[in-house]
Amino acid sequence: MTNGYSLGDDALARRLDDRLAAVEVMLRESVKSDYPFVTETSRHLVDAGGKRFRPMLVLLAAEFGDAASRQVLQAAVVVELTHLATLYHDDVMDEAQRRRGTESANARWDNTVAILTGDFLFSKASDILSELGPAAVRIQARTFERLVIGQIKETVGPNGDGDPVHHHLGVLEDKTGSLIATSGRFGAMFAGCDESVVDTLTLFGERIGVAFQLADDLVDLTSEDGQSGKTQGTDLREGIQTLPALLALASAGPGDERLLELLGRPLPDDDEHAEALALLLAHDAVGQARAEARRWADEARATLAALPDIAARDALERLCDYVVTRTA
Repeated sequence: MTNGYSLGDDALARRLDDRLAAVEVMLRESVKSDYPFVTETSRHLVDAGGKRFRPMLVLLAAEFGDAASRQVLQAAVVVELTHLATLYHDDVMDEAQRRRGTESANARWDNTVAILTGDFLFSKASDILSELGPAAVRIQARTFERLVIGQIKETVGPNGDGDPVHHHLGVLEDKTGSLIATSGRFGAMFAGCDESVVDTLTLFGERIGVAFQLADDLVDLTSEDGQSGKTQGTDLREGIQTLPALLALASAGPGDERLLELLGRPLPDDDEHAEALALLLAHDAVGQARAEARRWADEARATLAALPDIAARDALERLCDYVVTRTA
């Protein structure tokens, strides 16, 4: 059992546990600064934990080549640092008060400290990348470009005549899929895999990344308080329209007027939030969103047929199921 799901192979699980532990040590070392306050703010989310989904994918992808390469561990640290940096920035933009069960950095200190800490983590990721070579730097730069464009697209919203659902899925491909795709690419690349294997694991990462985020948004909506470490319906309360809300808006019928009215704004009032949550959970849109997450996971699984039949491929297939069935 690694990161909450079974890899299906005890030897593989032991290897990954050992390498994830090594990544964790490197991650904590990488955020040290000569200025103690920066170390404190940078370790705030590192110490809060998390699924370490991206480093795990780097390590699983590396199983198709030389998984013991130190460069694989460095790449795993790079993708997690990049992910953590985006969380600091996201919390400022979303005015979030909590992250991973603890006070967000912007709430504990202020927005400026949170933004600059995120920038510091990006700089530490870049420093490690410089040791991995110009190809890695270029891939990271293009990944970062997609992350930023995805955030801008989410902030601006679809064009007046654009399909909000299609726009939302495009945002997820950029904001979440791009970095998880790079996780698969880096793992295979630094393990010395053939180009075809690298391309396959990159595509797998992109698809499983979208499935992961769609499922994460469903967990936010459906998990009772405390079950996932989150407060149920946080996105709904903040007026953030994830796929279930967008599908409900697109397919609203007679009797959905109240739901439509509630979905159109933030819901700080507890009673209105509870009403909107009940109405949305009873709507077909939730099942449709779950089916969409499953579709992306199934497409990710289909890419794996081109890979050698080893324990890591079975683990990645299991990951496709775990991603869309998890409750935390």
